[in-house]
Amino acid sequence: MNAARGLLDRIVREIGVDPLAVAEAPDPGRPVPLPSRLSVGDLAWACVTAVRLAAGLSVAYAPGPRRIAVAYRSDQVLRLDGKAPRTWSPSSGFWRAADGWVRTHGNYPHHAKALRDALGLDPADEEAEPERLRAVIGGRSVHDLVASVTASGGLLVPVRAEDPPADRVWRRTPLVASSRAHLWPAPSASPRSPGAPLTGVRVLDLTRVIAGPVCTRTLALLGADVLRIDPPHRPELPWQHLDTGHGKRSAVLDASSARMRELISGADVVVLGYRPGSLARLGLSPEALTAAHPRLIVAQLSAWGEAAPERAGFDSLVQAESGIAMVEADGAGTPGALPAQALDHSAGYLLAAAVTAAVRHRDADGRGAVVRTSLRRVAAELLGLPRREEHGDPAPDGSGHTQEFTVGGHRLVTAAPVLRGLSFAPPRPWGADPAVWEAPATS
Repeated sequence: MNAARGLLDRIVREIGVDPLAVAEAPDPGRPVPLPSRLSVGDLAWACVTAVRLAAGLSVAYAPGPRRIAVAYRSDQVLRLDGKAPRTWSPSSGFWRAADGWVRTHGNYPHHAKALRDALGLDPADEEAEPERLRAVIGGRSVHDLVASVTASGGLLVPVRAEDPPADRVWRRTPLVASSRAHLWPAPSASPRSPGAPLTGVRVLDLTRVIAGPVCTRTLALLGADVLRIDPPHRPELPWQHLDTGHGKRSAVLDASSARMRELISGADVVVLGYRPGSLARLGLSPEALTAAHPRLIVAQLSAWGEAAPERAGFDSLVQAESGIAMVEADGAGTPGALPAQALDHSAGYLLAAAVTAAVRHRDADGRGAVVRTSLRRVAAELLGLPRREEHGDPAPDGSGHTQEFTVGGHRLVTAAPVLRGLSFAPPRPWGADPAVWEAPATS
């Protein structure tokens, strides 16, 4: 656990939590069972524990290794009316090109269409798509595939070997950057509720796809009033919303509308998960938001970091291009994947910890903050942690670590909260709520 404790110590310093708190964090007793050659379990333990320490929660809330592993693999324990949803599109996966490997992502219909258009595939038969992709991609070079699919608005990246010098450069930057760093010790969580330290905090959730929603789901778990906004023309994947929508209200709204500006004016926290370049063109960059609202706390998540503001990405693509997929390759050299969307979940918990610490500082001095991380930065951290020859203990099933709800007349089983002793409120049906605040603001 030395590497995990060292990582936790650095995280709490970066977000402005007293590093003396790390000493009271109990070792989990055994490794977090997320089987990988990389230290996924250590990363997960550190990110989750950072949330607990930032929230001022006692050791009674500390989760065990199985609870952490199940939370990180929440998409794999999700059940709707007793059935596991299909979480991957036939157009998402690893494919051998003429001179290497590529990874595609087509879970959203518009990305799948762009991929098919770039490769000249007929959309008529989805079940035959893997074979057609294999045939077309196998005859083209990696460079040609990346160029043509990217130009069409699709998502395809090269599967690369890791680049240790590049990762060392990444690791010279904070894992989670916060403008409130080094301001520890953070003020006491009181007079807020010990079990719900974010009660009364309004969080505007402008995110999708696991990492951002995990962050805001965690803020809702800690008592925040979370309102998620999605664009009217881009419905969320149903399973994904049910997996990460706990405790939030869900509305659709045009980001350029006057109502959006009203929501921002009434928010304590805004969490951003779309491409930084797109947000900046809408006047929703962290800099623009905090200039207009100095007490606002803004959290920004991106796939590739601030140096690539126009580039879209997902956990699986960052794993592929950063070298993780080749570290996890099988004996024949076929790329592999982590046992969970670990970059997403880790980034989500890191941002939740940083936001929670920033709220506690703002309670004391009235000043807002900007916090940031990226999936690529998390990947660099993971690649720098100790490794093992074997994958370790198998991942657990969800037994004893799930919650059940009824949502829209359907029985839903999801992973339980990663923090022990707390319970999720159920997800709301997607887009079913008005785009208004309900709880009184704290500011």
